[in-house]
Amino acid sequence: MAPLLNGFPNGASGHLPNDPSLVALRFSDIPSQIDIPVTGLEAEEAVEVNLEELLDDPTELCTLLEQEGVGKHYWMVIALAYAKQAKVDHAIEILSKGLGTLNRGNPKEKLGPLSLTCWLYLWKSREAPRVLPEGQPANETRLKDFYLQAATGCLNEASRINPAFPPLFLAKGVLYLLRASLQPPSKAAAPGVPDISDRVETLRQSIKCFEDALRVSAGRNLMATLGRARAYFSLGKYAEALEGYQEVLLKTPHLQDPDPRIGIGCCLWQLGHKDEAREAWERALDLNSDSKIANILLGLYYIHDSSHYATTDPSFGPIYKKAMTVYTQKAFKLDKELPLTCATFGSYFMMRKSWATVDNLARKAIEHTDVNAVASDGWYLLARKEHYQDRPDLAKANDFYQKADLARGGGDKGYLPARFGLVQIQILQRDYDGAKFRLEKIIQQSKSTEAMIILGALHAEDVFRSQVSGIKEDKSAEVKKATTLLEAVRLAWKDPQKKLTPDTSVLVYLARLYETDYPDKALQCLQQVEQMTINDMPNKEPPEGVDADEAWAAKLREQLSPQLLCDIGCFHFNSERFDQAREFFQTALNACVKAGEKDEGTDTDALVTTISYNLARTYEAAGLLEEAKQVYEGLLARHEDYTDARTRLAYIELRQNPTEDGPKAMAALYETDSMNLEVRSLFGWYLSKAKRRAPNIAEDQEQRHYKHTLQHHDKHDRYSLTGMGNLYLTTAREMRRDTDQDKEKRRKTYEKAVEFYDKALQLDPRNAYAAQGIAIALVEDRKDLTAAVQLFSKIRDTVKDPSVYVNLGHVFAELKQYSRSIESYEAALTHNRASDPQILACLGRVWLLKGKQDKSPSAMKTALSYSHRALALAPQQIHFQFNIAFVQIQLAQLIHILPESQRTLEDVMKASEGLEEAIESFGEIAQSKNPPYPRHDIEQRANMGRNTMRRQLERAVHSQTEYEEKNAAKLQEARDLRDAEIRRREAEKRKVEEQKEAERQKIREERDKMAQLSRELAEKRTEEERRRQEAEYTTDEEGERVKRTKKKGGKRKKKGEDSDTGTEAGDGTEDKAVKKTRRKKKAQSTEPSSAVGSSNEEGGATKSKRKRKRLARRPGKEDKFKSQEMVVDSDSEDDRQAAAQLTNGQASNDEDGDTEMRDAEDSQTVTRQKPRNRVIDDDEDEDEVGDEEEEEEPSNKTTAEVDAEEHGGHKGASFADNPHGDPVDESVGAAGDAGAKELAMSGAPTIMS
Repeated sequence: MAPLLNGFPNGASGHLPNDPSLVALRFSDIPSQIDIPVTGLEAEEAVEVNLEELLDDPTELCTLLEQEGVGKHYWMVIALAYAKQAKVDHAIEILSKGLGTLNRGNPKEKLGPLSLTCWLYLWKSREAPRVLPEGQPANETRLKDFYLQAATGCLNEASRINPAFPPLFLAKGVLYLLRASLQPPSKAAAPGVPDISDRVETLRQSIKCFEDALRVSAGRNLMATLGRARAYFSLGKYAEALEGYQEVLLKTPHLQDPDPRIGIGCCLWQLGHKDEAREAWERALDLNSDSKIANILLGLYYIHDSSHYATTDPSFGPIYKKAMTVYTQKAFKLDKELPLTCATFGSYFMMRKSWATVDNLARKAIEHTDVNAVASDGWYLLARKEHYQDRPDLAKANDFYQKADLARGGGDKGYLPARFGLVQIQILQRDYDGAKFRLEKIIQQSKSTEAMIILGALHAEDVFRSQVSGIKEDKSAEVKKATTLLEAVRLAWKDPQKKLTPDTSVLVYLARLYETDYPDKALQCLQQVEQMTINDMPNKEPPEGVDADEAWAAKLREQLSPQLLCDIGCFHFNSERFDQAREFFQTALNACVKAGEKDEGTDTDALVTTISYNLARTYEAAGLLEEAKQVYEGLLARHEDYTDARTRLAYIELRQNPTEDGPKAMAALYETDSMNLEVRSLFGWYLSKAKRRAPNIAEDQEQRHYKHTLQHHDKHDRYSLTGMGNLYLTTAREMRRDTDQDKEKRRKTYEKAVEFYDKALQLDPRNAYAAQGIAIALVEDRKDLTAAVQLFSKIRDTVKDPSVYVNLGHVFAELKQYSRSIESYEAALTHNRASDPQILACLGRVWLLKGKQDKSPSAMKTALSYSHRALALAPQQIHFQFNIAFVQIQLAQLIHILPESQRTLEDVMKASEGLEEAIESFGEIAQSKNPPYPRHDIEQRANMGRNTMRRQLERAVHSQTEYEEKNAAKLQEARDLRDAEIRRREAEKRKVEEQKEAERQKIREERDKMAQLSRELAEKRTEEERRRQEAEYTTDEEGERVKRTKKKGGKRKKKGEDSDTGTEAGDGTEDKAVKKTRRKKKAQSTEPSSAVGSSNEEGGATKSKRKRKRLARRPGKEDKFKSQEMVVDSDSEDDRQAAAQLTNGQASNDEDGDTEMRDAEDSQTVTRQKPRNRVIDDDEDEDEVGDEEEEEEPSNKTTAEVDAEEHGGHKGASFADNPHGDPVDESVGAAGDAGAKELAMSGAPTIMS
């Protein structure tokens, strides 16, 4: 039977009358009084016992019943009367004494009292505590299990008397149900493995007992049906349970105690039909407004409905209030001991932190419930109560969470909130590994977003602790796990069905995880936090008259956390977006001021100091040094010992006044804060820029400074280690390498530099400057250019410093990859090094090398341009002047060796001018104080240019002049030939165009003639049509235009008679349409016409035509005719010629037969041909011919189309039918005549197809 979802089965019909007589069925058969017969008195006398006002002590009443030896009926009625008043213990006592008196009689008499006693014990089991109440001794409290054992004893005794006693089956089923409620739920079995736990077996036994009860009652025991449905529900077979509850409701729609609608609603809830479940419970409440179960279940429905909304959502409050005040509170007033109500109300008092009330309600739920899930809720309330205390007892909370989990089966089937609470306890106990393991299990089972958040946070905290401690440990796996979990939570927020509220802590964790490797993603997370916080503001919309522009957004940001704004500004600063960074730092300062105004106790000084320092660094990076100095000085005015601010001020002084105030400020800073590592690092950088080079590295002042720092301050100072590596690297680069001993010493110096770099990388694997030093050492010492390129490429992705691009340019230049080298140098120029003459000189060098390789004068000219730019930025540098002269010499040499076709006279002249400038520059450089190369070498180069190259260029000028003059003549000749060829082609083209235009003009004239002819023909046709209309219509006696009427023909002659001669021909102006209409009317007639006249002649012609068509359509019937020749009755020659002409017209014009008719009319004497032995088979032949004639309709062609066909010379398209003597195409007429003569000579019958 399929579950019914509508109508009576769900209890939601709403049309059942409330019958008071059927509402209270339980104990309805107990009378208000009973008469107990008394022996020794008169037979009619008895003792009357009022069953509504029973004695508190039933001992006297039991004594009376024992003395009188009454039957079992009296014992059972009185016991039920006590049970009706909820005095179950007295009822059990009465039945026990009654069973003692019945021992002397028939044992079967004891079955009824035993069964009743069993039910009373089951009743007591429902009310007894599940576990021992706290603070009560074990010997004074009887638990559920005690009464179940007593009920089992009663059933066993009754089964020994009569095991087939019907009421025992129902009692056994209920006993098994209650026993199963005390057994723990089974743990989840493996897929495909049947569940054989004790609880499942007990429930199966109860189902068997209920089915036995139904069997013996022929299916009429509704309580057995309800019990079986309850067992199915406990087994999780909700569809089968729903069928059972619906069956009971169909049979007894008024049943309210127990109410099957409650069970129907529970089944529908478990099947996912929550709204239908609510309808069933509302129907139960309509029938019985005091139903405590219906009230609490409806309260749970609305609590579940409110869980779909955030607590800040306006829809949450009304729904939750309705759940608690309308339903849950009413259920609690109806029965304060109902376990489900206690558990539900306990969660409400938990939010109000009424710990005593929570403890009382939770223990009631645990002690009195028969449902494991309700007991689990009670244990969970106790665990949360202990967990939320100011000084929580973690041991108790952990124990209660475990009991709550086990009450629902534990393992994968356990209670998820309880398992989540266990995770929180483990975190408080710093058992992070155990918490991670439990959270992973939870996520595998339920994909809980809360579990994902906590597990991601635990992995993230591991990464952060490792970063703070400085322990070198690979935490990439933890970073990946944390980001994956937190991003999954972030993605779940976008699912509208889940209705999840975004948590800003998730975004903050992600921002910290992305900070190092993915700063853009970190910034996006913080911006999302900013937007979420603004959206939660109550007054986020601008007032009337105020635009929601950037100013309003900045005003809203001032209400945000200063820390958040400062972090966003830092990310903008690191991305070199200094304007945006400055705006956020200024807004953060304003937010600090507002935070201090809201809470005067808040100490914002530290925040203001940090944010102000960041703002000054932003000014400094943007080049606003004066604004930065003002901020630093303001910080020092508030905090004189702020070393970082003094350090930055000294650095600014060094940049602005590198020779006077800068060194003084640096010396003052170092004197006051020489112990500060940041100050010592800045001082080391200052020494590297201002020191004089020492011949021995041990005597170098910078080296002594770094060494002192490493020995006496911090041996792991990374800046000092990197600086030492730079010193040794520079020293090795300048060492001599003439002998093997010099080369070995140089190699060891490089190794020393690499050792310092390696130590710095061990302390900080992300130290890109140390890695760059190792790459430089590889290039200069080992010439390992490939490995150096890989290192520099990785460093380029980490450090945004121009030096990386410069080094890459050097390496690519050594690899002769000049294009990539140029790209690297130009990238270095874009990174705040556009005015660096060294990079410009490097670009000039690479372009020179590229020009020599490609033999490209343009590349060398580019090299010369970069060399001039470098000299303009540093005119005092003599080696930049040497570079220009060297490039000019190289350009002159290249121009000299190039063939004449690849250079111009202008190029040679400019090269000669550059050569003269180079000779002059070399002379000046040789006479300078510190020339870049030996003076002798420079003078030799100048002499070579003065003596050799000058003459070479002079000869090059002479040869280039002659070449260009000769080439110019050849070019002019070729140009003239080309112009002549172009003119010839244009003339030919014009001639062809003229011919085409003449042809087109001729065609246009022919078309005009044809159009004129067509217009004339159309006019003639129009005039002809008008004449035909005049001939067809006439004026009657009244003066109106009417159509001419046709005279009726004579009767058809009989077979064998000769036809009469024709009369006058009809009017020749009748058109084809009129003639065809006449022919059709003739064909439809069943009696042929034999009259002679104008109309008869037309009829005769049509008839003759019809006969010939029938002969053509039926070639198989030619044997009906004696002769195939055409016979003419007239003896005159004129008649024979008329017949010949008629035959000729029919053969030459297949489209229309009007021509021969008009010829016949002109001759006025046309004799009908008389085929011999003419036999007409039946009237059907005549009908077929008539149908064919009806299908012949006048042509739909326009006059112009007809004219075009006639003008094209189609056969039979002459004007032979013109009775007015219009001109006729004689060639067409001749062809028609010839065809007619040929056809007449052949002697064959004329056939119209």
